[in-house]
Amino acid sequence: MQIVFLGTSSGAPTTKRNVSGIGLRLLQRGSWWLFDCGEGTQHQIMHSILNISQLEKIFITHLHGDHIFGLMGMLASRSLRGSDTSKITLYGPKGLEEYIQAIMKISPIHLQYPLEIKITEEGVIYEDDEMIVEAAKVKHRVPAFAYSVTEKPRPGAFKIKLAKEAGIPKGPWYASLKAGKTITLEDGRVFDGKDFVNPPQPGLKVAFSGDTIPCEAMVKLAEGADLLIHESTYVHKHLELAERSGHSTAYQAASIAEAAGVKELILTHISPRYDTEDGPITLDDMVKEAQSVFPTTILAEDLAIHEIKRTRQK
Repeated sequence: MQIVFLGTSSGAPTTKRNVSGIGLRLLQRGSWWLFDCGEGTQHQIMHSILNISQLEKIFITHLHGDHIFGLMGMLASRSLRGSDTSKITLYGPKGLEEYIQAIMKISPIHLQYPLEIKITEEGVIYEDDEMIVEAAKVKHRVPAFAYSVTEKPRPGAFKIKLAKEAGIPKGPWYASLKAGKTITLEDGRVFDGKDFVNPPQPGLKVAFSGDTIPCEAMVKLAEGADLLIHESTYVHKHLELAERSGHSTAYQAASIAEAAGVKELILTHISPRYDTEDGPITLDDMVKEAQSVFPTTILAEDLAIHEIKRTRQK
């Protein structure tokens, strides 16, 4: 899995940062998912490695403008391409469907592909043979959700060298052993497939906070994640501003990462007040604040690509 940051600013864009949007690239599936879609997200997609025709799902954390004002423009632009006819599934809080319908009523848009809208509830909101997506209610000024995406465990590698050393013929016998079955060869020897397959490998897990003040639901959702992407609107010196607006500080984001036992933390949703090199508080100060609690912390940058490391091996 790869993360592509499309927007890392809070509230309003700056010359260096667009408002919220994060792409999750699922390399083996040849598709990607989008988390939030602030104004200008479609422009960022065009400057990134992402292809809008491969967009499969969109997850909206909450209905503040800096997280959804780019949604309808992007959906409309995808439709204008004509050839992009695959379905998009849109997840988000109650009110999202009314928002979509209101815009389409006033400014008619005929989408050339199916758009399915699902209202997010707590718990597992999507599952297939490979992935599980969970949602948790977090604490913000409006109803808001955080999301986690977890790969299901992958089958262990087949011990082909061991099979060869045992003199087991290639072909159907190998397939049966890979499936964990017990086989009996023509010479009467019996082999248990469990002896020829390594233990399953845990899948990767990534959690997205959206906008929230620190809460236990976020810790539980992110537990054991390989990567936590958490909002860091303010530094802790401005805690009063964070509490008033329903956001987190860098220190608090790092504390969540530590409590959840994640492997890496990336700070995003940065207040424009820090996006200057000569201000009294800089982005370096924000990162250092978080690293004092959780050393494996970095700061998100627009259009940066982050490979999620496979560190959760048994």
